[in-house]
Amino acid sequence: MHAKFRGRLAALVLRVPPTRGGAAVRRSGARPRAAALAVGLTLAVSAMAPQGSASAADQYEWAALGDSYTAGVFVGEPLPPLGVASRDGCDRTSGAYPGVVERELNEFPPGRPVHLTNVSCGNATITEIADTRQTPISPVQPPADGWPAVDTQVVRAGLNDGTDVVTIGVGGNSLPFGGMLLKCLELGGNLGKSCREYYTSPPEGEENIHDKLARVQDEYVQMLAKVHEAAPNAQVITVGYPAVLPDEGSECNRLSLTELGAIKHADIDWLRDHVLKSLNSTIQRVTSFFGDRYVDVYSSSVGHDACQPAGTKWVEGICGDAAAYWPARLPGTPLNCAPLDKRVTLVHPNAGGHANTAAHVERAIRIALLR
Repeated sequence: MHAKFRGRLAALVLRVPPTRGGAAVRRSGARPRAAALAVGLTLAVSAMAPQGSASAADQYEWAALGDSYTAGVFVGEPLPPLGVASRDGCDRTSGAYPGVVERELNEFPPGRPVHLTNVSCGNATITEIADTRQTPISPVQPPADGWPAVDTQVVRAGLNDGTDVVTIGVGGNSLPFGGMLLKCLELGGNLGKSCREYYTSPPEGEENIHDKLARVQDEYVQMLAKVHEAAPNAQVITVGYPAVLPDEGSECNRLSLTELGAIKHADIDWLRDHVLKSLNSTIQRVTSFFGDRYVDVYSSSVGHDACQPAGTKWVEGICGDAAAYWPARLPGTPLNCAPLDKRVTLVHPNAGGHANTAAHVERAIRIALLR
């Protein structure tokens, strides 16, 4: 661990606090306000930037790390494009928030051009950011023998002392949140044990929710320390998760897979308050410990969850709308969205969700570059 953090590590209380979402003011008119902020910050940074001839050193280096909520998976065109030999099974897309932010920064440069290196990867866990290689699981045109393992995102991004900004959106797969949702869906179809009961007093071999969150916190501490070691001069920005679940579980139609399917309303409330909000709180707490910037996208996305109607939701349900290349069936499971003329979206952000996250991340990057 980097020396400047080692002496403070004991100050971080390694426990899971009561679950409450982080407070933030909900944004309205996010894009016009973000554009105005972009212009203002651009002028400020331009005034501070040294004048002279352009060179490779006259650009900011931004590395985007993260999981499927960063990669995009089914929003926009695949990156790299389908059929290209450099495809790695990570499901990055042109419509994901890193690409949206990059286009905004190109339109209104913050004093210098910003060069994006996006190595986010669907299904990435916290440890796969800096410690362990990942084997991607993209269902889109996989090789006959499966996707080969890829190096850690820190290595793939080439983090070094010339990296100016690192954004990180990861943590859900380390619980894993997606696996918990599928278990809740399975348990919702019968009158037996609830999802909350299952993860509070789990069967042998399964962690309870308290242990899951404690492990996630420890992994996040180690991950951020290694990111700082690899990029000692970078401003590090972590990105939380949006409000994928409604404020009241009763808002969901349990007969609809375009929402959360058969998951019990009480379990939706439990997942929201004791899992999702706790995960965001954990990320925010560790981020604050390191003196980094946390981007809250939860507060601004309340009311745009998976149980809202199309056009209002920023998160697709179990089945939802996705680009044509994305599958309607989930390999290895009985889940089939084809009869609904939908695709397996498993509660991931759509274009509206990525646009909202982009507005917040863009603002955070511009502020970071003023430092």
